[in-house]
Amino acid sequence: MVKIKTKEDIDILREGGRRLALILQTVGKAVKPGVSTLELDKLANKLATDNGDIPSVLNYRPKGAKRPYPASICVSVNDEIVHGIPNENPKILKEGDIVSLDMCLTHKGLVTDSSITVPVGKIDPVAQKLLDATKEALALGIKATKGNKNVGDIGFAVSRSAKSKGFSVVEELCGHGVGYSVHEDPYIPNYGERGRGEKLKPGMVICIEPMINEGTKDIVLCDDGYTYKTADGKRSAHFEHTIVITNGEPEILTKI
Repeated sequence: MVKIKTKEDIDILREGGRRLALILQTVGKAVKPGVSTLELDKLANKLATDNGDIPSVLNYRPKGAKRPYPASICVSVNDEIVHGIPNENPKILKEGDIVSLDMCLTHKGLVTDSSITVPVGKIDPVAQKLLDATKEALALGIKATKGNKNVGDIGFAVSRSAKSKGFSVVEELCGHGVGYSVHEDPYIPNYGERGRGEKLKPGMVICIEPMINEGTKDIVLCDDGYTYKTADGKRSAHFEHTIVITNGEPEILTKI
């Protein structure tokens, strides 16, 4: 069931989203060759807890999971699409990698969710094109929420944009409602048909999160139970914002 947020809720989510954006910006700047994913996790945790907030995914157990998620931030490198675990068998980042940083923050009991994908040093032109295309797909997905639209309008905009750049869209993972918990209704697929799916109503708070692959759209789940990778080993990028639906332009909550 979709839960409409109150004005007071949205005020809290707006501040939480701003704090989350600052954390991701700081962690993103810390991404350099030679840095470990464990260091990034520790930094994200410190930035959240020093301000009295909670990393929402730490010890969070989604439906169907065999164990709680063990880290404060998801760090996914190259062919890892989402939910990479940074503090189990940590990776040392190297020049040319791309890294998705995906984090939820609980501020005054309410949750926001956001993701960025950043380069490690200098990356090749295809990797840069993938990052740019994913960021553009997110922007167009957000734009598609304007007015009396449907969930399908978002997925249509994301998919059309990514495919026009020669990339594929992950269909088995999607965005979602957020606010009172990490995952709420409705689901927000990154593909769809205009005018189809759940009606978008003012006060709905949702996450739009394109996951765009360099090669095939097919994915595999790793033995750790959380990390999803591309089936062909090619790279993936991920950008995400939490937004609130209004009667006019949507408001991005996870921005500085």
